[in-house]
Amino acid sequence: MKIGILGGGVTGLALGYFLQKKGIGFEVLEKDSVAGGLCRSFSEQGFTFDTHGPHIIFSKDKEILDFVLDLLGENKVKNKRNAKVLFKGRFVKYPFENGLSDLPLEDNFECLNEFVKTFSAEKREPKNFEEWMYLTFGKGITEKYLLPYNKKIWNFPPSKMATFWVYPRIPKPPAEDIIKASLGIETEGYTHQLFFYYPRNGGFQAITDALEEKIRGKVTKNFEVKSVEKRKGKWVVSNGVQEKEFDKIVSTLPIYGLQKAIPEIPEKISKAISALKYNSLVTIFIGMKKGKVTDKHWLYIPDSAFKGHRVIFPKNYSPMTAPEGLFSVGAEITFNEGDEVSKAPDKKLVEHVVEYLDKQQLIDKSDVIYSKAFRTKFAYVVYDLDYEKNIAAIRGYFEKELGIPLCGRFAEFQYINSDACIRHAKDLSERIA
Repeated sequence: MKIGILGGGVTGLALGYFLQKKGIGFEVLEKDSVAGGLCRSFSEQGFTFDTHGPHIIFSKDKEILDFVLDLLGENKVKNKRNAKVLFKGRFVKYPFENGLSDLPLEDNFECLNEFVKTFSAEKREPKNFEEWMYLTFGKGITEKYLLPYNKKIWNFPPSKMATFWVYPRIPKPPAEDIIKASLGIETEGYTHQLFFYYPRNGGFQAITDALEEKIRGKVTKNFEVKSVEKRKGKWVVSNGVQEKEFDKIVSTLPIYGLQKAIPEIPEKISKAISALKYNSLVTIFIGMKKGKVTDKHWLYIPDSAFKGHRVIFPKNYSPMTAPEGLFSVGAEITFNEGDEVSKAPDKKLVEHVVEYLDKQQLIDKSDVIYSKAFRTKFAYVVYDLDYEKNIAAIRGYFEKELGIPLCGRFAEFQYINSDACIRHAKDLSERIA
């Protein structure tokens, strides 16, 4: 049996590795000249950045975490998270509800008071993500941080988002932790991410490079999947020039790519795919001539005056991401086709980020010696209120009717990190075997 794996991101490469371990033949088809997908990195002028936004290595899944760390061998750095929320010029401990004592006294009181009111109120099921924030954390924490931040990262109204996904994603501390935090007693939230790893050299792409090395000779690059059809019991995949034949195929491509490649998809399935929501990302990369501007790893910024939602400091992940004596900064700005950010020139967005960070005294703009912007079309899956209905129809068609398993963030259309992508690949390899 030979399996065609469509897409050479972390999911496709991991699936190939696990199939190889089982002695199953496969070939990974990747449209670009470099594999890695959303986990790719690049280096310019001595600075290394993650191309599609920052990544770190952490997981509740110990088997997968150990697998990734083993892949990297000695090429890794362990860090204790130093993340803050920038609020009214103050650095508030992350998660925000664990740092209430860092707030001005009035804000601290309002957050605690409104949380207590909410905690003691009659419980009811939230109808949407915005309601969930209010019913879980109260008006203070929601309106000062959660709501403005989430409006920015999703670029979609939280009142129109579902709630099924929030419980593993958003830290929900016990009531006593919030009370302790307000009083200044140390608490930690989101503890499975308190310590994280990052490749010492090569950026996050070091992981996919290591995976690719394990399956050397089985990744075909510059092969963009343009058509997929079944002939005489075999799957035939073409890039418009060359055809490849497989007994079975797995798609790790964004669902839209698979949709284009398959002729005559039923109208109801096409409509369900069109109804799915996602956003795109501009990542801003900045090189500084100062050796160190902060000891923090990243900042969450709810301030509506800043178009971005998060600022990162890669050199604090690994000292090898910038030349000795220099420092690096990154920022993320989400957008959707047709909005203000989508139409803004990259140069203007870079200027906006630099000016804001300078005004907040996070950097001195005169120290900037390198800058670049990169746009990622498929960045975050957005769970709107119709998501579950639409995705059930889509998966039912591709996986059950056509027999094409979907695996990976934008293939499955799930907001999952790289560890979950690898887990899904491993589990799929077990089912295929």
